[in-house]
Amino acid sequence: MPVRSPVVAGRFYPSRAADCRRELEASLPQAGQLPEIAGQVIGGIGPHAGWACSGAVMAMTAEALGRRRGVRAVIVFGAVHVRGVNAAAVYPSGAWEAPLGASKIDEELAGAIVAAGIAANPEAHQFEHSIEVQIPFVQHYLPEAKIVPIMVPPDDEAHEVGAAVARVCRAADAEVLFLGSSDLTHYGPAYDFMPKGVGAAGLGWAKEHNDRRMIEAMLRMDAAAIVPEAEAHWNACGAGAIAATIAACLESGANEAALLRHTTSYEVLRERLGEPAEDAVGYAGVAFSRVD
Repeated sequence: MPVRSPVVAGRFYPSRAADCRRELEASLPQAGQLPEIAGQVIGGIGPHAGWACSGAVMAMTAEALGRRRGVRAVIVFGAVHVRGVNAAAVYPSGAWEAPLGASKIDEELAGAIVAAGIAANPEAHQFEHSIEVQIPFVQHYLPEAKIVPIMVPPDDEAHEVGAAVARVCRAADAEVLFLGSSDLTHYGPAYDFMPKGVGAAGLGWAKEHNDRRMIEAMLRMDAAAIVPEAEAHWNACGAGAIAATIAACLESGANEAALLRHTTSYEVLRERLGEPAEDAVGYAGVAFSRVD
């Protein structure tokens, strides 16, 4: 059985099970923190940075998904940070190892998705971190669920990939959730993106204006607008994953979206360390649901 081993454990999150569990539990939302979500949760968007910065936001997304019962699999749409991945790529079989244990691939669903025209390409996932860092959260909140990892590049077909995956799941009568992996604006000298200058004013613009443009598109559930928005404004590194997730949720009947939390690495590190910074990455958690 093919098993994908972690590649960023020990850097983005702890590599030892006890440390991983401790940090994960420290990031979980306190009672009452999660906003009200109407209807049945269909999917969500969460970040994929180091847990020290983005873990609390990812935990809120995972908790929202975890309110759904009887889930067979979580379809995880990942961002693409590695070279050479120019089309959506399914990890089709085996398992993904994590410090908390292995998550099995739903091979039946993955095979049906591949048969529908989305290519199997396990090699594409070998060094990509965007799905990996979310897996322990899925394991915590949905311990019985299998996974289907799918990397989705930010192109014109991204939302079509999501819709196609949802149709396969519906045809299989499978209870699934859709999870998309993306951070938001990468601002500052470290990212060579600072149209509003260096310092507090620029960082504030990145969060309150640039991030917010992408968040509003997510809340409108405008799947086709996501990739063009990111191309024009540099406000998501996983635009393909976002577009695919929204399209999959829409195809599955979602008609409501809720912002769970929005912050930046600058805000998190300032609160923890009290140090000024020139750079920041935005993080948002969004849930999509069906209200009958």
